[in-house]
Amino acid sequence: MNKVEPRTLPGFMELLPKEQILFNQMKEKIQKSYERFGFLPIDTPIIEMADVLLAKAGGETEKQIYRFQKGENDLALRFDLTVPLAKYVTQYYNELSFPFRRYQIGKVYRGERPQKGRFREFYQCDIDIIGDNELNIINDAEMPSVIYHTIKELGFEDFTICMNNRKLLTGLFEEIQVEEKSVDIMRIIDKLEKIGKENVIACLKDLELEDEKIKKIMQFIEIEGATDEKLQALENLNFTSETFNQGLQELKEVVKYVRIFGIPDSKFKVDLTIARGLDYYTGTVYETFLNDYREIGSVCSGGRYDNLAEYYTDRKLPGVGVSIGLTRLFYKLNELQAMQEAQKSIAKVLVVSMVDDKTKAVEVATTLRKQEIPTEVYLEDKKIKAKFKYADKLEIPYVIVIGEEELQNNTVTLKNMETGEQETLTLEETIKIIK
Repeated sequence: MNKVEPRTLPGFMELLPKEQILFNQMKEKIQKSYERFGFLPIDTPIIEMADVLLAKAGGETEKQIYRFQKGENDLALRFDLTVPLAKYVTQYYNELSFPFRRYQIGKVYRGERPQKGRFREFYQCDIDIIGDNELNIINDAEMPSVIYHTIKELGFEDFTICMNNRKLLTGLFEEIQVEEKSVDIMRIIDKLEKIGKENVIACLKDLELEDEKIKKIMQFIEIEGATDEKLQALENLNFTSETFNQGLQELKEVVKYVRIFGIPDSKFKVDLTIARGLDYYTGTVYETFLNDYREIGSVCSGGRYDNLAEYYTDRKLPGVGVSIGLTRLFYKLNELQAMQEAQKSIAKVLVVSMVDDKTKAVEVATTLRKQEIPTEVYLEDKKIKAKFKYADKLEIPYVIVIGEEELQNNTVTLKNMETGEQETLTLEETIKIIK
């Protein structure tokens, strides 16, 4: 029989157990952080009807969709968690309470060319607050609070949450009369961190903008100073654009409440280059950077949008949300050796039997598990040396040995694998030590 070579599709990440444990721990920390802020869990199908999923799609996004026929059904894999959220909120509108605060952690699929650190299948960890017809701007200020506590929960202390308001940029473009090219200009500005100032200027010239207008755009996004100094500098521009002045008032309000939410000034800043390339953002936008690992790019991004579900309903459902691309973040941190040392095993105890009858070993393991101690039983007939080697290789902290003497005396022998010390104890005494 011809054997098939085992291989994984490019762009799909598979981890060894040691790394998977670490990945799961990161996912769990993010989930707990989201729940601490009262976000409710939802889960939407990976496969959706193509016409539902692609109602808003177009351009590059549509080219990346995994789409296929099954019988008479035209189906597609979800490419983000925002479009399924829009469908979900519309479908269950009458059962939901607004503002609706949801989180979803799940895999999404994009058929883009796989590169180092870019995947076709990857986890996103999203939170959104959806309003019914209106949504208070203070919700925009709570997002950085969630980001702040989540990034700290993941073990990072040196990071910066960058904030802007797209209405400021839109207002600038109105002032210099380039509104018709605003989406293209924002996408170019958003690449400043990646491509640098000279390339941004070159790209703006490719849009056939006049040199004087390019100069004004660059002067605007390069406004320097502390947060309050930047806000004052924006005020001093005295723009007549209503859009600009609304954006400035919103940004001031967000900054005010970010501080009230307890975020230190050292952890956030106003960054006028943050535009977020996606054109559905309409107000506050965020990007978060680990200062020691800027090469990773933003680890948590998002913003405010006016109408989440415009393709599904006439109801106005404004929202604000952020997303952590967990797969890419994990991959990059692992590559940079910035991850904490991973466990090789979930088990805290390995129970081994020195006699043929494994009944006592299974009973002991069952008791430990009832005490919520992760426990594994070694059931193979190997020599004791092999059993200890197994525990050592998996870095299981404790081994419980049950032999003839332990059976007679209703005791166990507990070995600390780190120190090598072992002692004979009752099971109750053993549980106290392990816990």
